[in-house]
Amino acid sequence: MPEALAPPSDRFMTIKGLIASLTQQEDLNFLLTNRIPRAAVTRFMGWFSQIENPLVCAASIACWRLFSDLDLSEAKKTEFKSLHDCFTRELKEGLRPFDQDSSIVASPSDAIIGAHGAIEDTELFQIKGANYSLKDLLGDDRLVDAHRNGRFVTLRLTSSMYHRFHAPADFNIKRVTFISGDTWNVNPIALKRVERLFCKNERAVIETRLTSGEALTIVPVAAILVASLRLHCIDRTLNAQTRGPTEFPCDVNVHKGDEMGWFEHGSTIIVLTPDRFEFCDGVREGARIKAGQPLLRKPH
Repeated sequence: MPEALAPPSDRFMTIKGLIASLTQQEDLNFLLTNRIPRAAVTRFMGWFSQIENPLVCAASIACWRLFSDLDLSEAKKTEFKSLHDCFTRELKEGLRPFDQDSSIVASPSDAIIGAHGAIEDTELFQIKGANYSLKDLLGDDRLVDAHRNGRFVTLRLTSSMYHRFHAPADFNIKRVTFISGDTWNVNPIALKRVERLFCKNERAVIETRLTSGEALTIVPVAAILVASLRLHCIDRTLNAQTRGPTEFPCDVNVHKGDEMGWFEHGSTIIVLTPDRFEFCDGVREGARIKAGQPLLRKPH
């Protein structure tokens, strides 16, 4: 059937397929998502996403569907006030049960599993052959020592995913450190081209202590369009406009599965544990994982 005579749904899929094929061309993807005024575009997106207008919201979500596999069937509500309201949507009750085995560190979010493995002394990697250091990522010698020769896993949240993240285990949050920075895209194409990307982007270092005593550190990393992070433990939204102290002492107990906050769009979470932890079955690069599913295990 000629494209002009095709049903609207078929034309939509044709347009979506064309966009997908273009954005899969690595050089073009990198150019479109990085070689632009990243900070200015991110500020604009932060403003635009807050517009509470039914027509603007509906048109924005329709455009969003063109560029992603957005599925709102799990959302708690079906109507949204703004694009931001849709980005930070809650899910229906019971859709993300957390593995309650106390030896399991669960995934804090829906994600695609990226680079993961053993930390070699203080070196880890964003892709094979592209290392970065714990000191550059965390900026704290105490935490570097706590995770020396430990384990790390990188969790990438795409724009269409559920953007809230949860406590992967029972722990006490000791401190949050906000580190200002850039807003590079964090997709695999950018990770291959930008050295030490996670150490350059805006991020929060959430220092926690498991009930069994071990250190567990969670590092949400912002990206283009998403340089804003809401954390319940300090009751603040952290972004490029954050002023005042960059270190926030805490003493907050959370239980596995408790909501910790959300990203304003999609980004990355790096989870760091000591060396005695092992990766659970099914944890492999490129695999999709949902919040609550087993990620790491402490052997009995």
